[in-house]
Amino acid sequence: MMATLVTPPRRHRVEHVDTDASGVVHFSRYASLLETAALEELDRRGSGLALLEGQGLDLRVRELRIRYRDAARFQDWLRLEARLEHVGPASLKLGVAIYREGTAPEPVLLASGSLDMAVVNRESGEPSCIPQTLSTALARPPSP
Repeated sequence: MMATLVTPPRRHRVEHVDTDASGVVHFSRYASLLETAALEELDRRGSGLALLEGQGLDLRVRELRIRYRDAARFQDWLRLEARLEHVGPASLKLGVAIYREGTAPEPVLLASGSLDMAVVNRESGEPSCIPQTLSTALARPPSP
C-alpha cells in the first residue's frame, strides 16, 4: 500500500463548454477532470504518459468511480487534488477530489472518485508489468 500524499492542486476555471444549458457543469465533465488530475499527478512523480510511451507502455482505465456531492457552475474556480493510492505489479490506482474555491472559508467538495488503470503493452494491449525504474519513481514523493 502506498502513502497517500497529496501534491499541490491543479486549478481549473469552469468554461462554457463544461456546462449544460443551465450553466451547471455536466456530470460527464467530472470524468475528464479526474483523468486530468490523475495524469498530472503521474507527471509530477516522473512517470507520466511520455515516459510510459518511451518504454512501449500505455495506461487503460479499468474502473472509474465518481461520487457527486454538489454542482459546479460556469466560471467557478475548481481545485483538483490527486493522490496515488496503490501501485500493483501491472496497475495503478489514483484518487481525486474536486473542490470549488470561492468566498467560503474552506473549499467545497463537489466530487470525489478514483481511477484504476492497467499498464499495458502499447502495441498489443496486453497487460504488462511496471518496470522497476517506474515503480521506483512512483514510490518517491512527487515534485511540486
